[in-house]
Amino acid sequence: MKILTVSDKESQYIWDYFDAERFKDVELVISCGDLKPEYLSYLVTMIKAPLFYIHGNHDTEYLTNPPEGCTCIDGKLVNYKGIRLLGLGGTYRYNGGQFQYTENQMRKRIKKLYPSLVMKKGFDILVTHASASGIEEDTDLCHKSFKCFTELLDRFSPGLHLHGHQHLSYKNRDRIMSYKDTAIINAYEYHILDYNK
Repeated sequence: MKILTVSDKESQYIWDYFDAERFKDVELVISCGDLKPEYLSYLVTMIKAPLFYIHGNHDTEYLTNPPEGCTCIDGKLVNYKGIRLLGLGGTYRYNGGQFQYTENQMRKRIKKLYPSLVMKKGFDILVTHASASGIEEDTDLCHKSFKCFTELLDRFSPGLHLHGHQHLSYKNRDRIMSYKDTAIINAYEYHILDYNK
């Protein structure tokens, strides 16, 4: 399955110079947060594929103006064409904003999902805004990563973890990394990948 991932920065190439040929085979669009709702609505209009999203720390506008034609999977385990996606939006709590969580608060969000995770025998793709601790993180509180995300990867070994928040433009970061059996992809701006379960 060809998946388009987006996060953190609206792509001028996509928004202003959309090339239908480049995206014709995309079967699923996943937003890892911090994008204008109008941009997500545009994507789902131009690309004939469903769009799933989670919240970034700057997505409070979604509360009153959610992206039209898109599906929020934040705090949910969903199945799309046999692929189990687990969505956990938000960042580490740094100033008390809407989509910010302490490590303990994020653990509680995950704990609520555990019955479904066990019943469904795990998940295939972890979709988050923040990154997993020990893999890619910064020292400032805003960009601190979650240990409980790493524990999810250890426990369930999904094939893929998509995240945003760690802007590729800020530092010399890798787009694609790996952790044990999981491929880690930083979705900053946009990235197209082939996913085989």
